Amino acid sequence: MNGTQARGEAAIETGKAWPVEMKLEVVVIPVSDVDRAKRFYGSLDWRLDADVARGDEFRVVQFTPPGSPCSIHFGKGVTSAAPGSAQNVYLVVSNIEAARAVLIDHGVEVSEVFHNTREGRVNGPDPQRRSYASLASFSDPDGNRWLLQEVTARKPGRVDADVTTFTSPTDLAAALRRAAAAHGEHEKRTGEHDTVGWPNWYAEYIVREQTGKPLPT
Repeated sequence: MNGTQARGEAAIETGKAWPVEMKLEVVVIPVSDVDRAKRFYGSLDWRLDADVARGDEFRVVQFTPPGSPCSIHFGKGVTSAAPGSAQNVYLVVSNIEAARAVLIDHGVEVSEVFHNTREGRVNGPDPQRRSYASLASFSDPDGNRWLLQEVTARKPGRVDADVTTFTSPTDLAAALRRAAAAHGEHEKRTGEHDTVGWPNWYAEYIVREQTGKPLPT
């Protein structure tokens, strides 16, 4: 079986219906100083969901990044993993420069935007600005490493073809701007203004973009 066949079969497998959903809810981040970690993640304006302690041996703190359906846990008695051993935990963003600027404004040291090639890492965003290709990194005080990844369109098989969702107004606004730009090119090709049917055109474009289908022309 070659790599293409494996990827194709994997995409088919993920389309099978399960009797129950399995939603990734929490990622555990190992830290050495709970209060220091709480100050760091709180300084990012991540939502503090819980800080629960039971005696002197157990404490769990939960934060959720903006727009994320998945949260993080850290604390005492939560994990046996070494502090700082969480590496390359991905945070997906629709605009990597904007996300990087926000983190810097919050006092975080963030790497330059980079992309990977066959020759290794290259500074700067992906030249074609392909989805999944532009990255940046930062770390918490223990050295747990986070990766920002710019995703503007999901690959086929990674989105439910019957569901289109946005995790924030910013992501929806970005999708509408891309649809507007594509619709402008569509009107140039047709030579007329689409003043009546543009909402349907926008909707079709956004759904196709998210589900990895060919875009309307």
